[in-house]
Amino acid sequence: MENQQYFFAVDLGATSGRTIVGVLENGKISLEELTRFDNNLIQTGGHFYWDIYALYHEVIKGLKLVAQRQIPIQSIGIDTWGVDFVMIAPDGALLRNPLAYRDPHTFGMMEAYFSECMDKEKVYGITGIQFMNFNSLFQLFAMRKNHDSALEQAQSILFVPDCLSYMLTGKKVCEYTIASTSQLLDPRTKDLDADLLASVGVKREMFGQMVSPATVIGHLTEEVQGMTGLGAVPVIAVAGHDTASAVAAVPASDEHFAYLSSGTWSLMGIETREAVINERSYAYNFTNEGGIEDTTRFLKNICGMWLYERCRKEWTDAPKSHTELQAEAMKVKPFQSIINPDDPMFANPPSMVKAIQQYCEASGQHVPEGYAEICRCIFDSLALRYRQVFLWLTEFADFEINKLHVIGGGSLNEYLDQFTANATGVEVLAGPQECTAIGNIMLQAKACGAVADIWEMRRIIADSVSMKRFAPKDTEQWTEAYQRYLDITSR
Repeated sequence: MENQQYFFAVDLGATSGRTIVGVLENGKISLEELTRFDNNLIQTGGHFYWDIYALYHEVIKGLKLVAQRQIPIQSIGIDTWGVDFVMIAPDGALLRNPLAYRDPHTFGMMEAYFSECMDKEKVYGITGIQFMNFNSLFQLFAMRKNHDSALEQAQSILFVPDCLSYMLTGKKVCEYTIASTSQLLDPRTKDLDADLLASVGVKREMFGQMVSPATVIGHLTEEVQGMTGLGAVPVIAVAGHDTASAVAAVPASDEHFAYLSSGTWSLMGIETREAVINERSYAYNFTNEGGIEDTTRFLKNICGMWLYERCRKEWTDAPKSHTELQAEAMKVKPFQSIINPDDPMFANPPSMVKAIQQYCEASGQHVPEGYAEICRCIFDSLALRYRQVFLWLTEFADFEINKLHVIGGGSLNEYLDQFTANATGVEVLAGPQECTAIGNIMLQAKACGAVADIWEMRRIIADSVSMKRFAPKDTEQWTEAYQRYLDITSR
């Protein structure tokens, strides 16, 4: 049918990736997953690397499938995790596989940077980005200190989605949302900051032209056309950072919303016109990342389903089914045991079960035993932490927040969705689960003129997906529990 438009999305996470075809037809969007593959870290020589060539090979494989099935794709878009980058030599070759953000070379480097290069508050004042030792700024600092051979030989530095687009088109760009994760960008000037770049010995011209989401980067090279059997298909800079693509797909009807991108990590935030950089945002360690159409994603990282996922690997007697396991947890008395999910002791403990039990014992609470009690502790505590961050967001927002959109894989957890509504006191709308791929595809649709702006995108998404609504219940009980949470977590 002539009114069908097809788009090819590459969605790469830190453990797996997918290629997807999105179809826009009669004001609705639908997705078909073409391929799914592992994204494996390579450990060698004391370092951890991403296999950029394996990821490129998987992109080519997906494109070959498109050609074989004669799907008339309009364009291609790539989104990935943030902060990591690839060094390009003067002759255009990739200098080596990129270091991964989990590599230990940045341990202790954040503190060293603050003592040797620039004061912590000044860095936050420029970037408004929360501090994590693996941010690109500290990776580059560590590489410079260690006389990293790839950095010393590099003519260009490309963030991961921009590198894969370069491998497809031969064109180098610096997409705004992915660059904003680096702690090198000033959200007021919307460009990389000269002082921060100089502090790690790199130049602005190494990063390529800054482009906004929904910009055409270039077209498939003749080499890629020959390999795949496709023509000169355009490659689009979508929101290259996966969370930015996900937030672009929030099916909101107006600006009065907060979002919770729920997965291994939970990212809770609001869309703002300007970056929010002040003493309070610094004290609460909020971050300002690039959004689409000149918005800022003002958000906070929260340890999400990581706690539950890690415990599930340890439980030997728990039901394999999430539904059965969680139903057992719901029979447990609520709020017996409360933790701060973002306590450093839960970052990567040898045993998550023991870490939760130790926290409860040290804070003089009931020590949870068995999978049901521990699962209930995790869900109660996550919802109470969401309430805390949500209340902070209401302080920062210059508009009333009357809805919380929960998106991503975690939106399928109906118990936690209901708890989140109870804890925050606002209506929760859960879905879509596939928000990152949908955002990627809709930004391609915008680039080709099929949709006008973010609000038309969001209307189409809202008409295409089923959302579940959760109204707040047991408000008094949750308010009392929140006071206990504040008391326990402040000890």
